[in-house]
Amino acid sequence: MPGLLRGVARTAIISGTATAVSNRVSRRQGERWAAEEQRYAPPPPPSYAPPPAAPEPGGGTGAERINALKELAELRAQGVLTDAEFEAEKARILAS
Repeated sequence: MPGLLRGVARTAIISGTATAVSNRVSRRQGERWAAEEQRYAPPPPPSYAPPPAAPEPGGGTGAERINALKELAELRAQGVLTDAEFEAEKARILAS
């Protein structure tokens, strides 16, 4: 019986050591792959300047305001302006 226990204990020690080594190898390989991904990752997209402000209506006629609002709506539809920016510019145009 003592020989059997010794064999079981030895197997457990070998198995535990193998598991520890395997985990360490996996972790190192994962770190290497992460470093490679960062090394070969595409560069971040360029940051763009904010869109130019809508032209000043200058307190002009109703037709000028309508044209300015149409241009503003086109910019929002194209994704150049956010909804908040659109609303702020619209309020400015209508207030003038």
